[in-house]
Amino acid sequence: MAGSSSQFQQLEKLGEGTYATVYKGRNRATGALVALKEISLDSEEGTPSTAIREISLMKELDCENIVSLYDVIHTENKLTLVFEYLNKDLKHYMEAHGNNGALDLKTVKSFMFQLLKGIMFCHDNSVLHRDLKPQNLLINNEGQLKLGDFGLARAFGIPFNTFSNEVVTLWYRAPDVLLGSRAYTTSIDIWSAGCIFAEMCTGKPLFPGTANEDQLIKIFRLMGTPNERTWPGISQYANYKSNWQIFVPQDLRSLIPNLDSMGLNLLTSLLQMRPDARITARQALQHPWFHELANPNPLLQLLPDPYQQQAPQQQNIIEGGQHY
Repeated sequence: MAGSSSQFQQLEKLGEGTYATVYKGRNRATGALVALKEISLDSEEGTPSTAIREISLMKELDCENIVSLYDVIHTENKLTLVFEYLNKDLKHYMEAHGNNGALDLKTVKSFMFQLLKGIMFCHDNSVLHRDLKPQNLLINNEGQLKLGDFGLARAFGIPFNTFSNEVVTLWYRAPDVLLGSRAYTTSIDIWSAGCIFAEMCTGKPLFPGTANEDQLIKIFRLMGTPNERTWPGISQYANYKSNWQIFVPQDLRSLIPNLDSMGLNLLTSLLQMRPDARITARQALQHPWFHELANPNPLLQLLPDPYQQQAPQQQNIIEGGQHY
């Protein structure tokens, strides 16, 4: 908290959100590039609760796959969060390096492994990100991927809290949240990771819905329309309807032909309709699809997984700017 605003030179504007503007900046003392997230303070309202929450969570999350918060500068009318600077987000990376947006499988594997490591660290530290999407995943020139924008993140405890269901950008929002669940857990981030996985492989969003209902239908069209037999308790959700059109599950292989069978198995484990059937981040990192990656984290094998509600069904598959 020792920094002052004069310590940082503001360069160009990188993006604007609902409550903050992000600039590229430079530390005058060291010359290092930083990202400056500026939040205007209302004299009557004070510091927004979203900013307080983001600062408190980011101070706890020291991980190589999560963007570092260097400093917080507080003046009378402005709060500035000083983050490490990464020059691209995943969306822009895919546009620049992909084949029509689709990345080669070696890159997809590296980015997925890093994404899951960041998610596992959040979940191990009782934090739900709640807004994972390509624009919030930042990449540097060394190919390192880091989770950014913790503005919607929340700490959780056991028993699990009830939360707002107005979270996660629509295309990456889990079906249980779309159905009105407010008692979701770590599985909310796992669904988003599955959507991002598929998008890296194809260059296109998997479920580009226009509104809540349309989003559900797009998911059902690919994953099959759920019912009480396939998803016990689904009729209890607030947004459940008994007259949805019946779709049968589609073969993901036809949609993502460049992904091998082991990768499809992992994707299916992430994109389980029922939240309790989704694989955890720790389990995903132990998946055979990642086995040839260099330097897997030995801690993954040693630590128990506190969020494993039940073993997921392991199915054989037959079937721009910078954001903080």
